[in-house]
Amino acid sequence: MKTVFHKMFAIAAMFSCFSPSVMADDANVSAANIGVSGELGTTGVGMHVTVPVSQKLNARFGVNYFDYNMNGNTSEVDYKFKLKLNTFDALADWHPLDNGFRVTGGLLWNGNKIDAKAKARNGTYEINGNTYDAAQAGDLKGRIDFNDVAPYLGIGWGNAPKSKGWSFSGDFGVIFQGSPSVSLKNQNCTAGALVCDQLAQDVNKERENLKDKVNNYQYYPVIRFGVGYRF
Repeated sequence: MKTVFHKMFAIAAMFSCFSPSVMADDANVSAANIGVSGELGTTGVGMHVTVPVSQKLNARFGVNYFDYNMNGNTSEVDYKFKLKLNTFDALADWHPLDNGFRVTGGLLWNGNKIDAKAKARNGTYEINGNTYDAAQAGDLKGRIDFNDVAPYLGIGWGNAPKSKGWSFSGDFGVIFQGSPSVSLKNQNCTAGALVCDQLAQDVNKERENLKDKVNNYQYYPVIRFGVGYRF
């Protein structure tokens, strides 16, 4: 919980740097242009606050969150994956054409992770060419983590409307999460010392297979759509 508050505090600090008192001296930029939007997409359910910096540049700060389950497998082992999406972002939107089109870059405090649990096939695990009774082998669980700070680059559509009211937006980009860190261990093995030792060695080999499986997640695609309101 402390980590979440630290991230929110950091975003608030960055937000203050773009407060109306230090914005560019543009007559068309004022606190009245500040807007709030809600989004839904591959980053989960999210909310952003948009603050104008200049005529063509906005600062955008937000949070995204969602959990969902999916099935997958390596060459030998079936898994149940739980993808936990949790990001806090600080973005800059540049509008080069003076319309809704935007080019976006920024940084995310990245809490995305994946929990993995192996599923037995007909009561057994096949790991590194060896067969183990699932009841004796115990649970095979893992976790995939990514870099805590991740750059974002993308394009999109959406800008604060000229007057008070509603607007629509979209983002299309990539989060560069870095190479995944993968842990995988078996727990509660009751098959005897020799078998359990061999299982531990095979699980370590399987960890490399799992890492290869999730390696593409280092580039996480962002597709999201939102509805905003200017105050």
